[in-house]
Amino acid sequence: MAASPAGGAFVLMAEAPFASAGFGALRMICDPALAGARRLLMLEAVFDPGQGDPFHHHPEQEEIIYVVEGRVEQWLGRDRRVLGPGDAAFVPPQVVHAAWNVGDGPARLLAVFGPWVEGGVGRVDVGTEPDWSTLRAG
Repeated sequence: MAASPAGGAFVLMAEAPFASAGFGALRMICDPALAGARRLLMLEAVFDPGQGDPFHHHPEQEEIIYVVEGRVEQWLGRDRRVLGPGDAAFVPPQVVHAAWNVGDGPARLLAVFGPWVEGGVGRVDVGTEPDWSTLRAG
């Protein structure tokens, strides 16, 4: 992190490396440790073809999901849309949501969460619960 005399920080790609995730790769772009942010978290996720982030919700956080590259099947509750580059979804706290890469190549997303919670993202997985485990298949 390079602090700016005006306040804030510059986060360079070399300072925010990707880590392997079950769906592809993930990297933090903005959080307290990396950029000094106190209320926001921003991450970049790359989903491999056919991979995704199963149904879950964030009890105390809002989220904005912005598609940079690829085709993403985005769920908000039981509503589904296929999003492409430039499309976005707003997810209020406690709304169950999920995303899958439905394209042939990688899907790249940016996600912004607020407010910051201890640990970064407050997440409750519900993908194995009866109401959600079969929704995508049916």
